Amino acid sequence: MKNKSIKQVIASQKVNMGGHIIDQPLPNKLMGQLDPFLLIHHAEWELKGNQKQQEVGIGGHPHRGFSPVTFVFQGDVQHQDSFGNDVIVEAGGTQWMHAGKGITHSERPSAELALKGGTQEIIQFWVNTPSKHKMDVPYYLPLTEEKTPIIESGDYKIQIVAGEYNGIKGPAKTFSPMLLMRGKINTQGSIDFEIPNHYNTLIYLLDGDLEINGTSAKGKDLIWFGNDGDRIDISANADTRFILLSGEPINEKVTSYGPFVMNTQTEIMEAIRDAQMGKMGVLIEKFS
Repeated sequence: MKNKSIKQVIASQKVNMGGHIIDQPLPNKLMGQLDPFLLIHHAEWELKGNQKQQEVGIGGHPHRGFSPVTFVFQGDVQHQDSFGNDVIVEAGGTQWMHAGKGITHSERPSAELALKGGTQEIIQFWVNTPSKHKMDVPYYLPLTEEKTPIIESGDYKIQIVAGEYNGIKGPAKTFSPMLLMRGKINTQGSIDFEIPNHYNTLIYLLDGDLEINGTSAKGKDLIWFGNDGDRIDISANADTRFILLSGEPINEKVTSYGPFVMNTQTEIMEAIRDAQMGKMGVLIEKFS
């Protein structure tokens, strides 16, 4: 068994998303995507309180052709969509949505969080879908922390969201082989992972300080691995939260525009037209 090489440790960059300053590890100055992963956003902000829910978060917008996935670390996210789903995902949970041929949804802090105020911290990443499944019927899966399989010891706690690890299967449905995990490792703790060498693999640190296959990384760093080994050794110099995204490359052309990810420019134009015509559903949000 051979350790995966580390191609690069890349510090995330600050970007402005609708007036919110967030960390963007992917895309970055060295790569536009790491097939099948298209984008990673890490957002942490303080809600001042005494606000109405409709004043905060992101209102209704459409998607097609990929899966936007949200890991909730602090606070909560309320998801409403044009298929009638209306769910609050709390800290430790995951919101998995396969957009398929089209869905319209909103993502906001709950009414309670908007009123009371507090920290909301999430990571949202986009997972590409193979062309043969881009126009499937959408589906939505909310996962609580309690319903997410966990590998745990005194040193670490790892949640398996998708794929299979050590015989434990994550509940999220994917359309290409992958392993998606989120976890925390305590100071002086250690863990190792076995990942197929042909999987594209990255780790992103929300905070903390790790040694990964002999290389140092700190909070807000993305670690990009080579496809030349199948082992990742991690030891912690500080309490660290991280995500691990690993998947078999789809190896298809990607054409994207805003909330749509397809294979050709023609398909993008069709997506824009269909969204404008209401073919991705209509969302009428409900507020308490």
